Amino acid sequence: MATNTKKTAQRQGFKTGEFIVYPAHGVGQISAIEEQNVAGHSLELLVIVFEQDKMTLRVPVAKIASVGMRKLGDPAAVKKALETVQGRPRIKRTMWSRRAQEYEAKINSGDLIAISEVVRDLFRSESQPEQSYSERQLYEAALDRMAREIAAVNKCSETEAIKEIEQNLAKSPSRIKAAAAAAAAAEDGEDGDDTEEAA
Repeated sequence: MATNTKKTAQRQGFKTGEFIVYPAHGVGQISAIEEQNVAGHSLELLVIVFEQDKMTLRVPVAKIASVGMRKLGDPAAVKKALETVQGRPRIKRTMWSRRAQEYEAKINSGDLIAISEVVRDLFRSESQPEQSYSERQLYEAALDRMAREIAAVNKCSETEAIKEIEQNLAKSPSRIKAAAAAAAAAEDGEDGDDTEEAA
């Protein structure tokens, strides 16, 4: 099977060196556009590298739309995603297995806003009850996807992107209230200790 890299560096608006979002895997970078001959037919492929996952994917140009591959969000989309995580968490009163499926579908949709909704809904601050293992896994998967895209759009590190997401999570009105209540409770506890020591 002969493989030769095409001279063209662009197909359907996607070009080599560009970062893209592939729904099932998150942010990747187009490293090349190749042409392969398969059973006598010429097939054009985008070669996408997912650095963190140490994975390379070859996507036929004809399948770009059907797999849901898209360009990175713009700064306005990032701003909207960060505003989304500031909102009040929406937890449905359905069975966890059903909610987990919905969260997974949102993560794998590749939609930055849907992913930020999962981050918002599954985030737990120190003052909140512990997460189950599966909740934590889904939260970390969503946070990772969101951070990778924000890092690629803002041209910053993933660590900086996570810090920005966490700062916005802390701005949620319900979380501010919970943090204030926890701080007040801690303060009351300290006052109680002081009186015991004095007695």
